Amino acid sequence: MGYQSKSVKSKWVKTKWLLNKKSLGKYVPHTLLFNLGNLDRMLSKHSTVYFKPTGGSGGFHIHRIKKWGQGYQVQHNAKYNHCLTLKELYDHLYQFSRGRSYLLQKGIQLATVNDRPFDIRVMVQKSNDGLWRSTALFTKIGLPGKVATNYNQGGEIGYLRHTLEKANFSKSMILRKERELTKLGIAVGRIFNKHSSGFRELGLDVALDKKGKAWILEVNTRPQFYPLKQMKDKSMYQRIISYAKTYGRRK
Repeated sequence: MGYQSKSVKSKWVKTKWLLNKKSLGKYVPHTLLFNLGNLDRMLSKHSTVYFKPTGGSGGFHIHRIKKWGQGYQVQHNAKYNHCLTLKELYDHLYQFSRGRSYLLQKGIQLATVNDRPFDIRVMVQKSNDGLWRSTALFTKIGLPGKVATNYNQGGEIGYLRHTLEKANFSKSMILRKERELTKLGIAVGRIFNKHSSGFRELGLDVALDKKGKAWILEVNTRPQFYPLKQMKDKSMYQRIISYAKTYGRRK
C-alpha cells in the first residue's frame, strides 16, 4: 500500500482554514500575503515580521525582518542586510521571492531554554476508525540567532515536559499546556477534514510566547518525525509509526 494521506502545500490556504474557525483563529499570528501594501501594514503594527514561502518546508527560505533605527534589518540564515526604506526592503524581498508567493507573519518572541528559542510539534494522526488522536508532543530547540528551529537547521529535539521545566514553566502550567495542545491538534484535524477529505496526519508547529500563550505558526500535511528515532525513549516514534503504517507511511 502506498502513502495515503492528503497533502496541501499552500500555507496561505491552510492559514485561511484556521482563521475561518473562531476558536482556532485566535491561535494564528497576524498573517497576510506578501505585497508592498501588506508589508507596510505589518511593519506599522509589529516590530518583527517573518517572510516565508507559501509552499516551502524545512525553514530554508524564511527571513526575519526587524525595525532597525530608521530602516529595517533582514536576516536570512546567518546573513544580515539593512534596508533604509520600505521600498528598498520590498525590492530586496521581491527579488528573493523570484515572483513566487510569500507570506508575512507577525513575529512571536519564542520562549527560550538556555537562551535557545524553541517551538513545539503537535503530531496528530487519524486511525482507521476515523478519529483524530494526538500521538506526540515534542519540542524543537533552535540554535541561538537562527531564524528557524528546524532539525535540519541544526535544531535539537526535546521532550515537552523537560523543555518546559527548563524554561521555568510551573508544573501546573506544563500540564495545562499539554492538555491544550492535545485538544488543539485534534481540533485542527477536524477542521482540515471539513475542508477536504483524505487527511491522515498533521504536524502543527506551535510557538509559546514568553507568557506561555500558544500560537500556531503553521500546519504541515507531511510532517517529518524521523529525528524522534534518535531519542533515548523511542515510544513516541513507535506510536507514530504504528498509526502511520495504517495509511502506508513507513518512516
